[in-house]
Amino acid sequence: MAVNIPIWPGSSSFFPGDTPYGIYDYDTDFQLEVDKFADWSAKRLGYPLSEIELQSINLYAAFEEAISEYGAQLNTYNIRDNMLNLYGSATGSNLTGKKISANLGGIIELSNEYGVESMTGGNVTYYTGSFAVQNNKQIYDLSDPTIVSLENGTPGTTPIEIKRIYHDPTPALARFFDPFIGSGIGTQQMLDAFGFGSYSPGVSFMMMPMYADLLRLQAIEFNDAVRRSAYSFQVSNNRIRVFPIPNGASFTKIHFEYIVKSERSNALKGAVGTVSDFSNIPYQDVTYSFINAVGRQWIRRYALALSKEMLGYIRGKYSAIPIPNAEITLNGTDLITAAQTEKEGLITELKEILDSMSRQSQLERKQAEAESLTMQLNKVPLRIYIG
Repeated sequence: MAVNIPIWPGSSSFFPGDTPYGIYDYDTDFQLEVDKFADWSAKRLGYPLSEIELQSINLYAAFEEAISEYGAQLNTYNIRDNMLNLYGSATGSNLTGKKISANLGGIIELSNEYGVESMTGGNVTYYTGSFAVQNNKQIYDLSDPTIVSLENGTPGTTPIEIKRIYHDPTPALARFFDPFIGSGIGTQQMLDAFGFGSYSPGVSFMMMPMYADLLRLQAIEFNDAVRRSAYSFQVSNNRIRVFPIPNGASFTKIHFEYIVKSERSNALKGAVGTVSDFSNIPYQDVTYSFINAVGRQWIRRYALALSKEMLGYIRGKYSAIPIPNAEITLNGTDLITAAQTEKEGLITELKEILDSMSRQSQLERKQAEAESLTMQLNKVPLRIYIG
């Protein structure tokens, strides 16, 4: 039975809307290029010596897909190379064709969690709280709302974690005894700039170096720690034991800093509409007009492989065409095999080129270049000057 298969007519005329997706239909360079590609690919496939069972819209589709594949590979490489720099950036802008500057934002965001635990910053709020102490009572229940006050949350209901307790004796400088008080020198307030004027007279600072006073302060603190019941505490679950035993004169309230556990455990700390993973990094379809000659040649070769594969499937459907007293066997299988091999080779070639352009590869190349240059300069004889 004779089969009427549409074939390449020998020429084409592109109009916007002839491609399946229409991504590049209104790009001037695409409009000028697509008909040239259709003519070139048909001739590469054997026209006019053999008929090509394709029409212009098939070749247009192959060309569009090749551009999209090129853009997808390029965007994937850019996302991988810039992922750490893009965490937290806005998802509303198109990053295609834009330079992404390296920054420490992603690293700092990852280290914020350590800052929370080390009390040096982070993304979890530190709140303040306090509890009232009673005479001759050492142990207190931090979940008791009658004695505990929290800036955020309810004692006993809101799980919290105490990070710092302010329970210290008065500064040693406030208990500093200066035997030179009233010596008549008249230098009582001369060193207020040091912040010591409110606690200790300034006379001794005129007669001794500063380190002597610091040694005295340390001696006072060691004396308190060894010979007295030092100010300290023990926290176990919701209970706190304070030292020394409260007597109503030394202190009546103890303040502390805490975090709410649910805030630390909340993994959704980023703002809405910011980059979170591979899927929402705003790389869009490339603009064909901006692709250089190297990229366009890759696109032509890949589109030709797609056209060859398409032609192979069509010829595979009609593998044998009857003619008088014989039949013609088409080369569909050979075309498909060759096209798939070419596509895999082109993808591998593009990935290798992109990998060689990564920041890491460029730095390694610069390092090797610098080492080679140093070795060459070391072999240059140095002139000896005698003067």
